[in-house]
Amino acid sequence: MSKLSKKQKWLVAGLLAVALCFGISPVTGAMHIMEGYLPMGFCVLWYVVSIPFVVWGFIQLKKSVEANRRNMAIIAMCGAFIFIVSSLKIPSVTGSCSHMTGTGLGALLFGPAAVSVLSVIVLLFQAILLAHGGITTLGANTFSMGIAGPFLSYGIYMLGKKFNFNKKVTVFVACFLGDLFTYCVTAFQLALAYPSEVGGFGASFVKFLGVFAPTQLPLAIIEGILSVIVIIALESYAKPEMISLGFIEQEA
Repeated sequence: MSKLSKKQKWLVAGLLAVALCFGISPVTGAMHIMEGYLPMGFCVLWYVVSIPFVVWGFIQLKKSVEANRRNMAIIAMCGAFIFIVSSLKIPSVTGSCSHMTGTGLGALLFGPAAVSVLSVIVLLFQAILLAHGGITTLGANTFSMGIAGPFLSYGIYMLGKKFNFNKKVTVFVACFLGDLFTYCVTAFQLALAYPSEVGGFGASFVKFLGVFAPTQLPLAIIEGILSVIVIIALESYAKPEMISLGFIEQEA
């Protein structure tokens, strides 16, 4: 069994320490789609849609760890990254808020389904211990933050890789658009549950998007930049693991 290097241990320990600091800090009004905000029928619907992806993601993570035990360090780092950035919230609309997601980074490294498992863990921790989000809305929050956004990020990255675009630019664009798409899906979920009396679903969807946009656009840019910085750090300090994940090509 391979052991973590001293640098990798300090990297993981540092990220977990920062995550703990954010976790115990009081954040007034911080939440995903909050507990009790969605009608029960919609809560069940999003649970049913999300569960297959979570099962698939668990299988992916298990295979990744079996292939290389040292991948656990990067998995833990991705989970800490998601927790940290999703804890920095800006209330933007009744029943929800704007915040970075951090899920695009994990999707690029382990695949989009794997990130759904990390998202469930983070969302459960925030819902139970920090009163951010909720148990009934866990399925909806998981789908928007842990499934929809990561799948778009992964698709964009693979497209950029196929056409040999600059890797750092591709990572930025993938994580930037994945973050924005998460909030498009959240707006869709809210509009579906609460269509406008005038204009119905379409009018409500546009309204929610308009409320999210002013705060989410700059946050998405910041997330893209942070993701590129983390990738650079991993390529410097965890190159063997990045090669085993297929993110860096093996040198001849």
